Amino acid sequence: MKAAKAIKRSSQAGIALVIVMVVVMVLGVIAGGFAYSMRVEMRLARHSNNDADLEWMGRSGAEMAKFVLGQKERIPVEQGYEALNQKWAGGSGSTNSVLEGISLENIQIGEGTMSIKIVDNERRFNINTADPLLIQQALILIGVDAAEFPTIVDSIQDWRDRDNNARPAGAETDYYMTMSPPYVAKNGWFDDISDLLFVKGMTSEIYWGASSSNVPPSQFGRIGSGLLPSANRQSLGVGLVDLFTAISWGKLNINTASAMTLQMIPGVDQNTANAIIQHRAGPDGIEGTTDDLVFRNGGQLTQVAGFNPQAVQSVLRYIDVRSHTFEATINAERSGTKRVFTAVLRRKVNPPQDFDVIRFTWK
Repeated sequence: MKAAKAIKRSSQAGIALVIVMVVVMVLGVIAGGFAYSMRVEMRLARHSNNDADLEWMGRSGAEMAKFVLGQKERIPVEQGYEALNQKWAGGSGSTNSVLEGISLENIQIGEGTMSIKIVDNERRFNINTADPLLIQQALILIGVDAAEFPTIVDSIQDWRDRDNNARPAGAETDYYMTMSPPYVAKNGWFDDISDLLFVKGMTSEIYWGASSSNVPPSQFGRIGSGLLPSANRQSLGVGLVDLFTAISWGKLNINTASAMTLQMIPGVDQNTANAIIQHRAGPDGIEGTTDDLVFRNGGQLTQVAGFNPQAVQSVLRYIDVRSHTFEATINAERSGTKRVFTAVLRRKVNPPQDFDVIRFTWK
């Protein structure tokens, strides 16, 4: 009898112990979840507190970019042209100038830091003003099949013109309304170069370039038409995004344009484009240094092999040595929180050393 009672008490104690352990485990899980939730809340609160500071850092970066670009125009030897050896472009800049001691990297602002990178939009052609010849030349450089030229060239023109009359191979709103989801043609200038992805005949491969990491490795989809498999195409790894912009003065700055973009100029082949690059790099062969032989006007192209006065006259309507529109990318960080801001700056006509911020975005 006593043995039975002892066994019963032992069984009850074991059950109680199990219940206590279960309760402890549940409370531990709840406490752990609560602690994790609090950490997340604290992190979100910290990021939220940083947001305002980061935005002002980004706007300060835009003002810093405006200052550097404006001061460049006050340096006598750098007036009237933009080139890769100037401070705004990351070059060495002129000595004994107000910009000599200024750095655009790891700028300390309070408890945060920021770095600024400035590029000019005139290193690319403007898709809104590019004529059919320029668009077709871009497609040739990318490696697009010639059979696709009429569709893409006509559709780009239809997208940016003011009417709803489609060109022979182009498309207007009635075509785009058959897409899923349907949409309308802009019938106006491209606001952003990425709007090209909505145009009939466009593909991710044509837009980004075949070798870009932005393009999926599988068959590339097309909005509105078929596309030859990548294996049947010859691409140089560039896309329309590398050759065009939607915001610029229109002409190409021969001091900042890449060799690939220079080849879009009628009459300029690969050898001539490389000769331009080699000339402006100067004796050391490196662009962005003090010995660069920059072009101060388009007529100086006669100094490059392959250009005679007649050839220069034929390309002057496409080229310039000035840049009027710039993109400043500001990488800001504060207390572990990071933001990337982009400011589009446009030079004022008078005075030319002043700039307006016409677009400010972040991600």
